[in-house]
Amino acid sequence: MKQGLLTDRQKEVLRYRKTGLTQQQVADIIQTSKANVCTIEKAAYENIERAKETLEFLYTLDSEHLCTIKSGTDLIDAATLIFQDAEKLGIKVKYNTLELINRIHDSNPSRFRARYVREDVEVYINREGDLFFG
Repeated sequence: MKQGLLTDRQKEVLRYRKTGLTQQQVADIIQTSKANVCTIEKAAYENIERAKETLEFLYTLDSEHLCTIKSGTDLIDAATLIFQDAEKLGIKVKYNTLELINRIHDSNPSRFRARYVREDVEVYINREGDLFFG
């Protein structure tokens, strides 16, 4: 049964993989080939990525572009930039500095290495001071 964007089989494979099992071990458990497990896992992650992109679009519909955090920027400096740009718009960001840094990082951890931005991040803000990252 399909609930959301993942099939039951995709959920099953992801659960096993999250516990640390190899693709071959998962294949043995669910009685299929390693190649099939690889295909199922890849499709699941593609579906998850599409869902993230859809949600990002939805969240930014009622938001406006605030700024771009450039590659190489320290996250502490990024937080300062966001606060300054939001103030110029007359919007109070609803997060303190630590919460903001964590929110930026958690939006897409692969875009960051330690405290530094690895690829540009677009920042959007709504009138309530909530932030979204693209």
